[in-house]
Amino acid sequence: MTTIKATCPTCGEVELTPADLSLMVCNQAVLSYYSFRCPRCIEEVRKPADDHIISLLVSGGVRPIHWSVPAEALEPHRGPALSYDELLDFALALERSDYLAALAEHAFRG
Repeated sequence: MTTIKATCPTCGEVELTPADLSLMVCNQAVLSYYSFRCPRCIEEVRKPADDHIISLLVSGGVRPIHWSVPAEALEPHRGPALSYDELLDFALALERSDYLAALAEHAFRG
Protein backbone atom coordinates (compact mmCIF):
# COMPACT_ATOMS: atom_id res chain seq x y z
CA MET A 1 0.00 0.00 0.00
CA THR A 2 1.19 3.53 -0.81
CA THR A 3 2.42 5.63 2.10
CA ILE A 4 2.18 9.41 1.84
CA LYS A 5 4.22 11.61 4.13
CA ALA A 6 2.68 14.90 5.24
CA THR A 7 3.41 17.43 7.93
CA CYS A 8 1.15 18.27 10.86
CA PRO A 9 1.91 21.75 12.30
CA THR A 10 1.79 20.27 15.81
CA CYS A 11 3.25 16.78 15.44
CA GLY A 12 5.61 17.14 12.49
CA GLU A 13 5.93 14.47 9.81
CA VAL A 14 3.24 11.78 9.75
CA GLU A 15 2.58 8.83 7.45
CA LEU A 16 -0.81 8.49 5.77
CA THR A 17 -2.55 6.25 3.26
CA PRO A 18 -4.42 7.62 0.24
CA ALA A 19 -7.71 6.94 2.07
CA ASP A 20 -6.57 9.25 4.90
CA LEU A 21 -6.44 12.28 2.59
CA SER A 22 -9.11 14.44 0.96
CA LEU A 23 -8.07 16.29 -2.18
CA MET A 24 -10.37 19.16 -3.17
CA VAL A 25 -9.60 20.47 -6.66
CA CYS A 26 -11.27 23.78 -7.43
CA ASN A 27 -11.95 25.47 -10.78
CA GLN A 28 -10.09 28.43 -9.23
CA ALA A 29 -6.66 26.83 -8.78
CA VAL A 30 -5.63 28.94 -5.77
CA LEU A 31 -8.55 27.45 -3.79
CA SER A 32 -7.53 23.80 -4.25
CA TYR A 33 -6.40 22.05 -1.09
CA TYR A 34 -5.83 18.72 0.59
CA SER A 35 -6.70 17.81 4.13
CA PHE A 36 -6.21 15.00 6.61
CA ARG A 37 -6.78 14.21 10.25
CA CYS A 38 -3.45 13.85 12.01
CA PRO A 39 -3.13 10.28 13.29
CA ARG A 40 -1.29 11.52 16.40
CA CYS A 41 -3.18 14.59 17.64
CA ILE A 42 -6.43 13.99 15.67
CA GLU A 43 -6.51 17.62 14.50
CA GLU A 44 -7.76 18.45 11.00
CA VAL A 45 -4.90 19.73 8.85
CA ARG A 46 -5.63 21.64 5.65
CA LYS A 47 -2.99 22.76 3.16
CA PRO A 48 -3.03 24.41 -0.28
CA ALA A 49 -2.57 22.12 -3.28
CA ASP A 50 -0.97 23.49 -6.43
CA ASP A 51 -0.79 21.52 -9.69
CA HIS A 52 2.39 19.73 -8.59
CA ILE A 53 0.91 18.59 -5.25
CA ILE A 54 -2.32 17.52 -6.98
CA SER A 55 -0.32 15.40 -9.47
CA LEU A 56 1.71 13.79 -6.69
CA LEU A 57 -1.33 12.95 -4.59
CA VAL A 58 -3.32 11.59 -7.54
CA SER A 59 -0.34 9.46 -8.62
CA GLY A 60 -0.20 8.17 -5.03
CA GLY A 61 -3.81 7.01 -5.22
CA VAL A 62 -5.69 9.94 -3.67
CA ARG A 63 -9.00 10.47 -5.45
CA PRO A 64 -9.69 14.13 -6.20
CA ILE A 65 -13.04 15.74 -5.54
CA HIS A 66 -13.72 18.52 -8.04
CA TRP A 67 -15.67 21.59 -6.97
CA SER A 68 -16.47 25.01 -8.39
CA VAL A 69 -16.73 28.42 -6.82
CA PRO A 70 -20.27 29.76 -7.33
CA ALA A 71 -20.35 32.50 -9.97
CA GLU A 72 -21.85 34.93 -7.46
CA ALA A 73 -18.71 34.73 -5.34
CA LEU A 74 -16.59 35.85 -8.27
CA GLU A 75 -18.69 38.95 -9.05
CA PRO A 76 -17.21 42.33 -8.11
CA HIS A 77 -18.71 43.82 -4.95
CA ARG A 78 -18.85 47.52 -4.23
CA GLY A 79 -19.41 49.37 -1.00
CA PRO A 80 -18.38 48.66 2.55
CA ALA A 81 -18.48 45.16 3.97
CA LEU A 82 -21.43 44.18 6.13
CA SER A 83 -20.54 44.67 9.79
CA TYR A 84 -21.27 42.14 12.51
CA ASP A 85 -23.80 44.55 14.08
CA GLU A 86 -25.64 45.00 10.77
CA LEU A 87 -25.83 41.24 10.32
CA LEU A 88 -27.13 40.78 13.85
CA ASP A 89 -29.74 43.53 13.35
CA PHE A 90 -30.87 41.81 10.15
CA ALA A 91 -31.14 38.40 11.86
CA LEU A 92 -33.17 39.91 14.69
CA ALA A 93 -35.42 41.72 12.21
CA LEU A 94 -36.14 38.43 10.45
CA GLU A 95 -37.54 37.06 13.71
CA ARG A 96 -40.09 39.87 13.88
CA SER A 97 -42.65 39.05 11.21
CA ASP A 98 -44.62 42.24 11.97
CA TYR A 99 -41.54 44.31 11.15
CA LEU A 100 -41.03 42.53 7.84
CA ALA A 101 -44.72 42.87 6.99
CA ALA A 102 -44.51 46.63 7.65
CA LEU A 103 -41.45 46.91 5.40
CA ALA A 104 -43.19 44.95 2.64
CA GLU A 105 -46.32 47.11 2.95
CA HIS A 106 -44.22 50.27 2.79
CA ALA A 107 -42.36 48.98 -0.30
CA PHE A 108 -45.63 47.98 -1.95
CA ARG A 109 -47.19 51.41 -1.41
CA GLY A 110 -43.91 52.91 -2.39
